[in-house]
Parts: sequence; C-alpha cells; structure tokens
Amino acid sequence: MKNSVKIIFLYLVVVSCTKIPGIPLANYTFGGGIFILNEGNFRAGNGSLSFYSYDSSKIYNDLFYSVNGRHLGDVPNSMILYAGNAYIVVNNSGKIEVINQVTLESKATITGLNSPRNMSVINKNKAYVSSIYSDSVAIINIANNSISGYINLRRSSETIIVAGYNAYISNWMGGKEIMVINTINDQVIDSIEVGIEPESMVLDVQRRIWVLCNGGWERKNFAELDVINTGTNHVEKKYVFPILQNSPSSLKIDGFGVTLFYLDKGVRQMDVNSDNLPTIPLIPETGSYFYNIAINPINSDIFITDAVDFMQRGYVLIYKNDGKFVSKQKADIIPGSMCFNLKVNL
Repeated sequence: MKNSVKIIFLYLVVVSCTKIPGIPLANYTFGGGIFILNEGNFRAGNGSLSFYSYDSSKIYNDLFYSVNGRHLGDVPNSMILYAGNAYIVVNNSGKIEVINQVTLESKATITGLNSPRNMSVINKNKAYVSSIYSDSVAIINIANNSISGYINLRRSSETIIVAGYNAYISNWMGGKEIMVINTINDQVIDSIEVGIEPESMVLDVQRRIWVLCNGGWERKNFAELDVINTGTNHVEKKYVFPILQNSPSSLKIDGFGVTLFYLDKGVRQMDVNSDNLPTIPLIPETGSYFYNIAINPINSDIFITDAVDFMQRGYVLIYKNDGKFVSKQKADIIPGSMCFNLKVNL
C-alpha cells in the first residue's frame, strides 16, 4: 500500500511539471494511447511529439521538448516501438531519436543517415531504415544504436514489410518495384513489379502483402492496389482504381489482418477477401484535410490526422470502427504519422 501511495504521489508531481524541460512525463504513457508525430514547418526544425491518452481522453503536445529540452527536429516521419524504446525517424534532420517508451527521455541519437523514412526491426540486434534520396537501405545495430552497414538497392526506398526471412521494400519515388532482401545475409534476392509509386504496404492474415500504388503525382497512370504472394513473390491480384485522378494513400490494416483502410477522398474500408474496391467512404473528408490514418490493433478505432493548411496547428480526429465520430483533438503543426502504445503494466 505504501508503495502504491508513493507511485500516485510521484504521478501527481510529474503531472504538475508538464512544461519544464528535463522533467519526465511518464504519467501519460503508462496507459494505452497513441503517439502522434507533428512534422512542423519544412526546414524550421520544429517537429514535435504528441500523445493521445485513452485514460484521460486528451491529447498532450510538445512532449519530446518538455522532457529533453530540445526540439525533435526537421520533419519527423515515422515511429516504431521495440523492447521498451521508441525510435523516431526524422527525415530532413537525417537522424533517429531513440527514447524510452514510457518516460520519453533520450537514450541515443543515430546520425549520419541520408533522408531516412521508415524503420523496421529485423531481430534483437538489427533493423533496416529506408531512404527517399539514397540508393541504399541503412542497417542499424540496435544493440549500440549505430549504423553497421548498407544494402545497395540502386533505387530509393520507402515502406518496409518483414515476412519470414525476407524484407519487402517499396521503391516509391518514381518507382514501380518491391525489392526483396534476405534478412539473414542482407542481400537483394528478388524484385517484384507493381503499379507506379508503391506508397504504402501492409501484411494480411494470409501472409500476403498489399501494396497501395498511387499512380504518381502527375496523374498519368491509374492507381492500383496490388497483392503479393510471399510464398512465390508474384503479384496474384490487382485492383485498379477507376478514375485517373484517384490518388489513394496511407494503407493500413486492422489488428486481425482482415480489414484494410486507406485514404481516398475520405477513409475507405475494405475486406481482404473483397472482389472490388469500396465505392463510398466509411468516413467522408468533409471540412478537413485528411493526411494520415492509424487503426487501433485491439479495437479498430480509427485515428485521422488533419493537416488543415500545412501551416498552422492541426488536429487528430477519432472515430469508432463503424465510422462514428468520437472526438477532435488539437495537435501541433502538421500532425502526420502515428504509432499505438499499448498499455504498460507497472
């Protein structure tokens, strides 16, 4: 009982110190919620970290600065959680910030990366990091938080999906391939041709990879949703979007691996066994600029970032899995990608 009282007392002390640099903010992240990366203004270096707490139903902003006394950097792009740490990939700053998943205190900064985009853990000692402007994927030693090598793809890279002993990496900028890497020897072993500009990918319950190809910004090609059989490394099915102006993005999947979600003039929902693309949105894009989505892996709540005008502070919109609106929370400048934090047991 005495220990419980001490924990509660320390919790209240931390709550009262939320804006003082150097004070841990563990109170927010003990419970379940979602991290939000705010990109900030381009080249301003004012990217930030927010957290929406299911316990309080509130959003807490500027957490990285509040804990560490410095800004997160120029365009934080993605974030993953692994072994009690959070890895935040900061694109234009060419770095990965490694922080404690609960206290948010800085543990390391991995520098020297060329326009990093996304990170995927391969095993307890190794991770891959994609790059939008480099022709190589960086290999990260996550035991000592350093760059241990590179894999030359001869093309840029974006999304990384690991299935078995292979990593599937999309060539987004002007590309139309998924490169396959053997994660044991870090060698390229195959390439799979898909639609133009494979923007995002997910893995379903049948171990198939779904690739959302947006068709390119010039709109000269139809967007596609392609399905890769990871047993054969062949595209087994293609869904072609009916209108040339369709520019879908942000493909996600629920925690069961059976329901797809993506952005296309609203949030679209699709069963992985469907024969057709959805014709109407589950959540219409009305009066907002939908920038990214995330799906709660436990209850399939839908989180949407609204970038507004890409200048001022944006919002996080929260919906139930049936599309019913829950709340609207004010984030920081250009809220983008999100990362769920499952409840931490004390």
